[in-house]
Amino acid sequence: MELKTKLYLVDEEGNKFMGIGVLWLLDQVAQHNSLRKAASELGISYSKAFAMVQHLERSLGVPVLHRRKGGSSRDGATLTEFAVHYLELYRVFEKQAKADIQVPFTRFKQDVAVLLEGQDHNGGEA
Repeated sequence: MELKTKLYLVDEEGNKFMGIGVLWLLDQVAQHNSLRKAASELGISYSKAFAMVQHLERSLGVPVLHRRKGGSSRDGATLTEFAVHYLELYRVFEKQAKADIQVPFTRFKQDVAVLLEGQDHNGGEA
C-alpha cells in the first residue's frame, strides 16, 4: 500500500488556483519565455493556460507574469520576481507537507496490518 497525495490551494469559494499543474505551467514559462510555448509543451490549450494564470493572479492579487505583445512571434512572457519567490515557497511547502503526511500514513498502515491479521480470508473475524 502506498500513498499518493495531491496538494492544491483553493480560494474563498473553494476553487483551485494553485497546484502541480500551475507549477508545471509556470516552470515551462520560465524555460521558454512564452505562455503559448509553455502550454504547448504541456499539451494544453493556450486559453486554458491563460485562464490558469489569470485565476492565480486574481487569487493572489498580484501579477505572476510580465507579458509582452507584438513582434514577429506576437507572444512572450516571463515570471515576475514575486512569482519566482512564490514558486520557491510553494515547492518548500509541498515537499514539507508530503513529508509530514508520512507519519500518520505509516501509523495507518500498521493499524490496517493488525486489523488484517485478525481476519480470515472470507471477511470474517478469525
